[in-house]
Amino acid sequence: MLEPSSLLARPESLTFFLSMLPISELRGGLPFALSQGLSPLKAYLISVAGNILPVFPLLLLLRRLSIFFGRYKITEKTLNWTLARARKREDLVRRYGFGGLILLVAIPLPVTGAWTGVLVSFLLSLEIKYSFVGICIGVCLAGGIVLLVSLGLIKGISIFS
Repeated sequence: MLEPSSLLARPESLTFFLSMLPISELRGGLPFALSQGLSPLKAYLISVAGNILPVFPLLLLLRRLSIFFGRYKITEKTLNWTLARARKREDLVRRYGFGGLILLVAIPLPVTGAWTGVLVSFLLSLEIKYSFVGICIGVCLAGGIVLLVSLGLIKGISIFS
């Protein structure tokens, strides 16, 4: 039987956790999984699942959380800074609607991804069910892009070794 501490140190668990985080998301989790020897399919599935897990709770709770954190000076500054960064990505969703939300999440660049998609959905008061579906589609596409790039980079590096 595996000890709980060894379970947390497994590449699958670390991949899932990295993919949940707002900075790394699956853009960090998937390459990590591949570097740990996970198969591309397993790395993709675990990373996508980890990236999607926080989306629905965030969509449901973000309004309440923003009211709560807005009450305190120290958290209000952090909240305002985070929302200001998300506002810079708002135009894509305003211009292209549902497709823009998918693109925002799917393009694997800094300050894009599921967490930014949730923030932009919140700022634009989009319906939760449509936001969730769009973000999930975007995460799946981002996972495919990151997987292809990661596999290409691994092949390119092995040629020079």
